[in-house]
Amino acid sequence: MGDITSKRVLYAKGALFVALGTLAVGLCLVKYPDWQLALLVGIAVWAFCRAYYFAFYVIEHYVDPTYRFAGLGAFVRYAWNEWRQRKHS
Repeated sequence: MGDITSKRVLYAKGALFVALGTLAVGLCLVKYPDWQLALLVGIAVWAFCRAYYFAFYVIEHYVDPTYRFAGLGAFVRYAWNEWRQRKHS
């Protein structure tokens, strides 16, 4: 399967991710209504967003401009190989 090139489909995909995340958090807070849980979920979402940004933008633009990641699995393999190379150097 090739890359998605339609802007409409890409925006729809992004909207579906936001809707899914909102639904999941909403259901968690309906089942367990607690402001501390809401705060922790908010922090977790923010932290994972920053980690995703790090994996795909920071690494590509500041650490290794020659590498292009195909997904989180590719990033994990890249990070693992980098760690192993530094460990054995």
